[in-house]
Amino acid sequence: MTGPADEVVHTVAGQVAHLTLNRPEALNALTPAQRDRLIGLLTEASADPSIRAVVLTGTGRGFCAGADLRGGGAAGEQVAGDVARVIRLGAQRLIAAVLDCEKPVIAAVNGTAAGLGAHLALACDLVLAAESARFIEVFVRRGLVPDGGGAYLLPRLIGPHRAKELMFFGDALSAADAERLGLVNRVVPDGDLTKTAHEWAERLATGPTRALALTKQLVNASLDSDRATAFAAEATAQEINMTTRDAREGVASFVERRSAEYRGR
Repeated sequence: MTGPADEVVHTVAGQVAHLTLNRPEALNALTPAQRDRLIGLLTEASADPSIRAVVLTGTGRGFCAGADLRGGGAAGEQVAGDVARVIRLGAQRLIAAVLDCEKPVIAAVNGTAAGLGAHLALACDLVLAAESARFIEVFVRRGLVPDGGGAYLLPRLIGPHRAKELMFFGDALSAADAERLGLVNRVVPDGDLTKTAHEWAERLATGPTRALALTKQLVNASLDSDRATAFAAEATAQEINMTTRDAREGVASFVERRSAEYRGR
């Protein structure tokens, strides 16, 4: 019998952590234990100075088909507040772990990304999609409200009208259409997905890691900020960043007309 450790394969290559959802028979639908392990691994990667980029992908035909609803809920009478608590401590905590990770996270979407699976991909900093990938706001098909941060993420990525179209109809969105709408950075042939994700991650892993973390924080926060707040945050972030060794190396390499060698410190 497989457990959460087998259902999220964790490997490290160089300074890149690879997190692979591994329930191909279920299109990588997330169980609670699998979700919690993914949260833990993202939290560990965020705090580990030896990890400087993260790649998130899946095995088989699906990236992630969303939350696994087949396990059913807890036995006994449901009390008001139970559903909100499960979402808050489950799906929303997972999406927050991606958004709050201090390392750049790349989604390598290898197949269907539906429901929470779509939101998991879209919460990542960069999204690569195989040509066979599909994105589905599947909630409406089941009579549900989008959760897992969907109504927060989608309008900020593509605007409210496009977001409502996807959420109201629940139609499958091809990788090419997702790229056209701005949900995906790049579409690549299926056979090139792993290679391209690795190349992008390796490039990020040689960058100024703390500057990237602060940049990620600034961009994410800017979507909820007014100009004065965003400008103040920017100035503070640069103040903090200038205390890092990588920032000093970046300036020195420019003055000395040589390539910078960033150490993630």
